Amino acid sequence: MLPRQGNALGTVLLGLGLGLGLALSRAPATGQEFDYYSWQGDSFQPGRFYAKPTQCVDIPADLQLCHNVGYKRMRLPNLLEHESMAEVKQQASSWVPLLAKRCHSDTQLFLCSLFAPVCLERPIYPCRSLCEVVRDSCAPIMESYGFPWPDMLNCNNFPFDNDLCIAVQFGNSQATQPPVSKICTQCEMEHKADGMMEQMCSSDFVVKMRIKEIKRENGERRLVAAQKKKLLKLGPLKRKDTKKLVLYMKNAGTCPCPQLDNLSGNFLVMGRKAGGRLLLLALYPWEKKNKEMKFAVKFMFSYPCSLHYPSFYGAEPH
Repeated sequence: MLPRQGNALGTVLLGLGLGLGLALSRAPATGQEFDYYSWQGDSFQPGRFYAKPTQCVDIPADLQLCHNVGYKRMRLPNLLEHESMAEVKQQASSWVPLLAKRCHSDTQLFLCSLFAPVCLERPIYPCRSLCEVVRDSCAPIMESYGFPWPDMLNCNNFPFDNDLCIAVQFGNSQATQPPVSKICTQCEMEHKADGMMEQMCSSDFVVKMRIKEIKRENGERRLVAAQKKKLLKLGPLKRKDTKKLVLYMKNAGTCPCPQLDNLSGNFLVMGRKAGGRLLLLALYPWEKKNKEMKFAVKFMFSYPCSLHYPSFYGAEPH
């Protein structure tokens, strides 16, 4: 998911046992309650090397993932071994849409502890329990779009809670279970032109089609397209894919999808090809008089796509 991991995270956990005089494993994540120390370079730690010396820098306002995380200074290179702020911004932007899904209340805390770690005398990693609760709550959403939890965030690489680390702060020790009435992730997209075009940019294919039938099996929905369809963006689709178009909605076997309550009209469908299957990412009823949709379809190829990770883009939290 992120193109760069650097050395295995487990190789740098040796320094976490050193005394800090600050029990971060139980400290609240509010900016004013963190004590900042002058940062000393840690290039002496086993298995760790940076081309640039470690420094403390202000978290910039345009680092959207972490600019309001609760503290104002971060270490660079970070704990994912991004050595420049430009690289941090680019890679962190991929995770911003996941925050909008609100899959766990500690998602930002966990991600920013790696992307924008607080400046202390030693690097402080997230506890394994923090990684696990965020993973268990957010991975199903990622999997809905065909993206697994990345190896670079393997929770086994992080220290146990009895070590010096950042523990669960705002959430329970158990994963937050979404309510049964929660709308399917693929059906909660914003019906605004910018949102549609952003999703079009990050989808492999875009199709205007009718739905012939829907089946539920193995915890997902399977949508079969009617014979007549219009391919607005072909992407990696081949002739055999388009001849009988079958789309899968992962983790959507029981959740409600209001768009599918009435199958009488056309739909604007966006998705990606993963593992030989076509996954549905977004679904909109085709409305002829909808100005937002007409604008999005007309200018979809000239829209300046953002760097946001395609799988998480959707409605902003209300």
